[in-house]
This record gives sequence, C-alpha cells and structure tokens, in this order.
Amino acid sequence: MKAVVQRVKRASVLAHGKLTGSIENGLLVYLGISKNDTEKDVKWLADKIVNLRIFGDENEKMNLSINDMLQQSHDSGILVISQFTLLGDCIKGRRPYFGEAADPDIAQGLYNYFIDIIREQNIKCESGIFQAKMEVESINDGPVTIIIDTAGLSL
Repeated sequence: MKAVVQRVKRASVLAHGKLTGSIENGLLVYLGISKNDTEKDVKWLADKIVNLRIFGDENEKMNLSINDMLQQSHDSGILVISQFTLLGDCIKGRRPYFGEAADPDIAQGLYNYFIDIIREQNIKCESGIFQAKMEVESINDGPVTIIIDTAGLSL
C-alpha cells in the first residue's frame, strides 16, 4: 500500500462534476492499494497517518498530528483519494505497468476500510469516488509531502 500524504491549507475533490469532499488545514492522502495488501496494512497505514507529526507547533517545529490540529480547528480533516497509478512501475518501457495494483473489488473494500478506520477515531474524513475520474484541488502547506509504503514491512 502506498500513500502520498500532503499537508494542505485546503483541498477538495470533484467527481462527475459534483463536490464529494473538502477539508481545511489537514491532510490530502492519495492512496494506492496493491494486490498483496491486507487489512493489517490498512490499519498500520491509517494509524501512521493519523499520528504523523507534520504540523507546526507554536515554534513552527513539526510536532503536531491531525488529532492535535482538530483541537485547534474543527474544519481540519483528511481527504482520501483512491489512486491506483501510485502502483505504476515505470522501470521498463514508456508505459507504466500496473500489474501490482489490487483488483478493483478488493481495492475498493480496503479503501473504504481505510476511511472507516479514520472516521472511527472521530476525525473528519472525506473522499472522492472510487474509480471515478476526479478533479482534485489543493493548496500544499509548506510544502510538506511524505510518501509512505507498506511494502516490505512485516505486519
């Protein structure tokens, strides 16, 4: 499972021309699910992202998580966008190979589970629509962008 996590001032997503999610002062997460991912990967990654200390404290030191941000602003949250293209292998040829991406039915279940885990922690979590063509807008804060990959972890 791969995630690109961006600290944002705001982010929103349109699917089929309709707003499906928006946040202020939070995290934009692009989530790619591989064919080897399990619920353990989902739980580990959701916990890692929720507790990732990448927001500035009073001294501008990255010391606060999204949970800490929620205490300061109720508009804070996480916007999750399904993005199988994160699994694209570009080593050979000119066209990405997506053979490591999970089948859509499995990926959608794990994607929804990821969102559910975040929401169970009383964190605002909005999303795009799985497999839809989407337009994502964001204002990256910092910029801060972190890539997390569960491949190779013994979970």
